[in-house]
Amino acid sequence: MQPAYSVIFFPSASGMGYGLLILLGVLAPAEMIPDNRAFGLVSLGFALGAVTFGLVSSMWHLGHPERVLLAYTQWRSSWLSREGVLATVTYAPAGLFAIGWIGFGEVVGFWGVCGLAAAVLAGFTVYSTGMIYASLRPIPAWCNRWVVPVYLSLALFTGALWLNAIRLLFGHPAADASLVVVATLLLSVSLKWAYWRYLDGARAGSTPETATGLGSIGKVRLLDPPRTQTTYVTQEMGYRVARRHAAKLRRYASVLLFALPFVLTLATVATHSWIAAGAAVAAALSGSVGVVIERWLFFAEAKHVVTLYHGA
Repeated sequence: MQPAYSVIFFPSASGMGYGLLILLGVLAPAEMIPDNRAFGLVSLGFALGAVTFGLVSSMWHLGHPERVLLAYTQWRSSWLSREGVLATVTYAPAGLFAIGWIGFGEVVGFWGVCGLAAAVLAGFTVYSTGMIYASLRPIPAWCNRWVVPVYLSLALFTGALWLNAIRLLFGHPAADASLVVVATLLLSVSLKWAYWRYLDGARAGSTPETATGLGSIGKVRLLDPPRTQTTYVTQEMGYRVARRHAAKLRRYASVLLFALPFVLTLATVATHSWIAAGAAVAAALSGSVGVVIERWLFFAEAKHVVTLYHGA
């Protein structure tokens, strides 16, 4: 598929924001992270800001952004609509959680319940985002069991990177924060590599023979293409990325998204003060760049079966 910048930045930014919101909503009521108002303002502001930026960027991908409200009416059958509804509803408990934390300095009781509710809704929103692609059967690279777990794990991992960075910037080092980063990193890298192995070893679900129903006669070959020049279908649905380029980008994504953040996170445990904070920020920035590359590949390596009718 043709990688559009809007749908690349949307899951990258909003996924990180929702992942951070999930961690804040769970860890703050459990009193496992600092509960001072300044920390709440920065961390929640960063999470909700990233979510909002991602949602706004996604609207630019719509053919008619002014009709975005119509998408909310199709929640019974559309994962895109469910994602929009959940994303909107999540703002309510997240806003109340922010009021309790920032306004009253409270993260337990009613305000803690709001935080947990925001975390649950954020998780369902990320799940819906993954299901938008996992439900598309004409695109085998997306319609498989790995897509949704990868979306969820990467959201938690990138959120954990930024939570660790913000925590250290506020002078609150803790081994458990680094442990969360490492745990979500190991989960993410195992799922992502499993997805890539699946992608490399998967057989074509459809062929010219199955698409035309003429397989019983023999091998089907295209006499003439259905067009004389490139079209929207060939550009959007049949975008091609060379295998060698894809392999190179996978290595870049693995280094920036997994290897470098892992090394830098370990450095935050071995060092103190501003050095640890700098390493944590560098890890979060590296992970953010890496997830953008990973999202670009997610789209670039996917191909619609309609390209069979165009000579693929």
